[in-house]
This record gives sequence, structure tokens and C-alpha cells, in this order.
Amino acid sequence: MASLTVPNHYLPTLRRTHSPNHPSYQNLPLPSTPSNSQIFGLKLSHSSFSTIPSSSSFKGSIFAKVSKGSKPPNFTLKDQGGKNVSLSNFKGKPVVVYFYPADETPGCTKQACAFRDSYEKFKKAGAVVVGISGDDPSSHKAFASKYRLPFTLLSDEGNKVRKEWGVPGDFFGSLPGRETYVIDKNGVVQLVYNNQFQPEKHIDETLKILQSL
Repeated sequence: MASLTVPNHYLPTLRRTHSPNHPSYQNLPLPSTPSNSQIFGLKLSHSSFSTIPSSSSFKGSIFAKVSKGSKPPNFTLKDQGGKNVSLSNFKGKPVVVYFYPADETPGCTKQACAFRDSYEKFKKAGAVVVGISGDDPSSHKAFASKYRLPFTLLSDEGNKVRKEWGVPGDFFGSLPGRETYVIDKNGVVQLVYNNQFQPEKHIDETLKILQSL
């Protein structure tokens, strides 16, 4: 079977490791580093390169359906407190909806903490921030508590909403994508931003759009 290689410098985004560059990471435990690890269904090697299947193995990959200028489908999901939250609840306000792979992974933690650290700027812009992943509400509750996240996290178990919105995966669909949407007060998407390996850039791009609305 044909295969592609992924440079080792991509792997820190996926591993649960210590990051000294953010104060919120000071107390994170360091994991053991075996020669191979299983993450999001991929076998990743800590050698110089890791092998993943070719695109022919992922014919079911999802491509973006929600795009700039469109109105995304409504959803109702449980938040970290177990309460149902619908996108329609925020009608009349700008909404930032960001899909991320999983709680407690380094890239997702950096992204969540960056949203937290800029939360006052989002409030000043009148925007609501909502994070969505396939983790269950109890995982979201622990994640939000650990990092003092002041915004809503929603549980998309089974990735139903991710599929309905057409959030593209990475590594040919094998890894849940990291995609952010800015929706204006009229419910129209003004930004779709995808960047798996620079999670903190989502905040910068989002604020630029919000400040121009």
C-alpha cells in the first residue's frame, strides 16, 4: 500500500506533552515517551518520520459545506454542565464556533487557553465563544475547570454536527479538523479558518473579523 510520511515536528501538536511557553502548562505532567503511540487512531512513531496511510484509504473524507456567506445548520448539544445549548440561542449576537480534536491535547489546550486569555476582547466585541469536540460533557467539565475556561464547550459525541457542517479532517480525514467559524449577528458566516498546527492563530484571525463587523 502506498504511504505518506509526516515530519516529526508536526507530532507535538498531537501528543499530550508539557509546554513551557504558556503559564497554564506549568503543572501539566510529562508523559512517558515509548517508541510508538496511538493517537486519534493513528500509529505515530517518535522517529524522524511517521507513516500514515495514503489518501486512497480515506475515501469518506469530509469537505467543507459551511462556507463564508452561508448560514450554518442549527444544532443542539450538551455543554460541560449537561445542559442543552442550541446555536439559535445566540441569535442576534456574533458567535465564534470552533471545532477542535480533543480535550487535554497540547494544541487544543493552547487554543482553549488563548481564547480564555483574550475572552475580554471577545466580550467587548459582543461575541459568544463556543468550542465543540467529540468529548463527553464530563471531559469538557474537567477540561474547563482545570484551565479556568470561561466559555461554553459542547459535546458532539459521534461527530454528528462536525459532519453536518462539513468540517474537513486532517491527515486525509483520519484526524478531526481544527476549524473556526465567525458568524455575524444575522447568522451569516463571515470567516472560516482552518489551521491544525498553529492553534493560537485562530484567535488572532477571529478577532480581526469581529472588530471589522
